[in-house]
Amino acid sequence: MVEFYPSKKGGEPISRRYTITELTQMFDVTPRTLRHYEEVGLLQPERRGGQRLYNDRDRVRVQLILRGRRLGFSLAEIAEMLELYDTDPTEVAQLRDVLRRGDHRLREIEQQMEELQALREELLEMRDRLQQALNEKLKGSDPS
Repeated sequence: MVEFYPSKKGGEPISRRYTITELTQMFDVTPRTLRHYEEVGLLQPERRGGQRLYNDRDRVRVQLILRGRRLGFSLAEIAEMLELYDTDPTEVAQLRDVLRRGDHRLREIEQQMEELQALREELLEMRDRLQQALNEKLKGSDPS
């Protein structure tokens, strides 16, 4: 059951709380994944007895963590980016850092693409040579 609780800070709107099941369904991840993110300090859900309750901040952090992972960033890098977000209310430092990291990641991807293209060309050349050798053997063994 989803519950609503007043925020701990006065004057802020009521924040929605999510159960671990709701977040796992929302983001198609396992409970183990969310617990791991908690263990490494990326999430800090509220505890009510044995139940974890995640707030909107946690939900957004899960979304950012998953996006970062999909883009190839390590959990340590994601933690650093989230820390900047938490400490810089203007978000300027975070935006600069994410741009720098994104540019670096793009260069890595471009290098990988070049390497894959070279591998593809090498495989195509080898395939052509093997096909040619097979055709010659078949032609030489054909008695007609």
